[in-house]
Amino acid sequence: MTEPIVLTALSIAGLAAAWPWARQRLELSLAKHPSLTGHLRMAKRVAALVPGYAYDEARFFDSDAAPPAVLERRRAGFRRLAAQLTARHAESLSLTRQAREQISDLQFTSAYRVPFQYGPYLRQHIGIGAFVQRSDGVTVTDLDGRRFYDLTGSYGVNVFGSDFYKTCIAEGGARVADLGPVLGSYHPLVAWNAERLCRISGLDEVSFHMSGTEAVMQAVRLARYHTRRKYLVRFAGAYHGWWDDVQPGPGNPLPPGHTYTLKEMDEGTLRVLSRRRDIACVLVNPLQALHPNQAAPGDGTLLDSGRRAHFDREAYTAWLIKLRAVCSLRGIVLIFDEVFLGFRLAPGGAQEYFGVQADMVTYGKTLGGGLPVGVVCGKRALMKRYREDRPADICFARGTFNSHPYVMGAMQVFLERLDSAPVHALYANLDRVWNGRAEQLNLELRAAGLPVQVANLSTIWTVLYTQPSRYNWMLQFYLREQGLALSWVGTGRLIFSLNYSAADFAAVCQRFVAAAQAMQADGWWWHDSTATNRAIRRGLLGEMLRQRLCARPAPVQRWWRTCSIGSSSSPRSRAAGDLQ
Repeated sequence: MTEPIVLTALSIAGLAAAWPWARQRLELSLAKHPSLTGHLRMAKRVAALVPGYAYDEARFFDSDAAPPAVLERRRAGFRRLAAQLTARHAESLSLTRQAREQISDLQFTSAYRVPFQYGPYLRQHIGIGAFVQRSDGVTVTDLDGRRFYDLTGSYGVNVFGSDFYKTCIAEGGARVADLGPVLGSYHPLVAWNAERLCRISGLDEVSFHMSGTEAVMQAVRLARYHTRRKYLVRFAGAYHGWWDDVQPGPGNPLPPGHTYTLKEMDEGTLRVLSRRRDIACVLVNPLQALHPNQAAPGDGTLLDSGRRAHFDREAYTAWLIKLRAVCSLRGIVLIFDEVFLGFRLAPGGAQEYFGVQADMVTYGKTLGGGLPVGVVCGKRALMKRYREDRPADICFARGTFNSHPYVMGAMQVFLERLDSAPVHALYANLDRVWNGRAEQLNLELRAAGLPVQVANLSTIWTVLYTQPSRYNWMLQFYLREQGLALSWVGTGRLIFSLNYSAADFAAVCQRFVAAAQAMQADGWWWHDSTATNRAIRRGLLGEMLRQRLCARPAPVQRWWRTCSIGSSSSPRSRAAGDLQ
């Protein structure tokens, strides 16, 4: 009689003991974003299942069951565009083709400039030259002497215009020329840079590194060291460099480690942070304010018109204030990763712009005055790398080229000019100016009846598409024809420098609209009124499933030769070369 009672009591006690753990696990699951950006183990499994295949010529032009007349317009437009780009940029394309055999980065960017199904056929006919020979104002010039308005932003480095950085490098180099590349000892201007960065960041100490990735690695390591906790929190879709713990999904051959990937701007995330005891730090990349919980947009995955972006400064500021409060309450280190966005929004970076003070801040890119750099600024209690009471317990971080004299020289010039009247004038009414420019382009696109709009976070823009289409990724090549230089992610990210004048921007607008009109005239935005983005995605899923079924068990094969869609007579050679 008593035995069942005892067993029941033990079961209840066991359930009661397990409940806190189960509740935490449930809360953690609910705080993850429902998309694959929030479920990285699943994302890696799905990525491993995607089959490699390529469209033949017929399928390349007819992925959407367009009428024959539209298909002919596409073919004619494609031939004209290919001939134009090849003739204009022959020398640039020739060197790109040659260098691609030795530069693995060119091979990667070439393969992922457009959706992989379209890549092989496209590269046989259209290439993008990877080489330029000079920069002036807001333009770059390729090897054929063709000038482009620069919308690449040098991956975020170019905030003030290329001439600004040329001056930083030249003047900085002259300041340290007597010392030269002596490493280990410091040039005196390093102390000046450190003092100025502490003032800008509102923090106590500084460490210098050679890249933004290194700076984030060190900030996380120090946070773990001082809190004695293992886990970092990053938000879905955010980029913090390419090392393992901050890139735990596709792109990293290792499984996720001591990382929680949670939803940004979400009460469930705040609940997790307020209850768990194993979280050392939270990483915030303020660039995500443009597209919370989404990966950086790129044309390599632009298979429909589902790209979304919108910046709400008030809402994101409110989120950061809540995040700051819960981190302070729980002893979690709040790290602002301003490697990309730092100094683009305000002289004091994102901390000044949003009015929130972090415990640690990482900088990079533009801060080096055009040279490679990474910086960590932090509270004194968090920056110390050893324990006096336990001298063997250290937090090691050194680097041969940290505080390199030439980098420090360019940085000093950058910081001096950051505090100058001409630069402060560039920041005046920054949001009003660039929000107005985005709206100006949107009005012109709507007036022309084009299915394109832009969204922006200050000078960082992304292109959105307003009707379902399989061919939006083609726009980058029409923009190229019009003299607009984009990075390899295409229309996913346009980055302006602050020195764009009203006349410069008007020229960009005119060229952008002309490019979109040419693409529309060539039939790429033909639209079946019954088509939807969901239908496109379902069709692609079915297509990939069929490709998995037809995949041949063979040794390593090039992904575009694994299985083809369309005519079996489609050309698959690389005679024309796979250009970037």
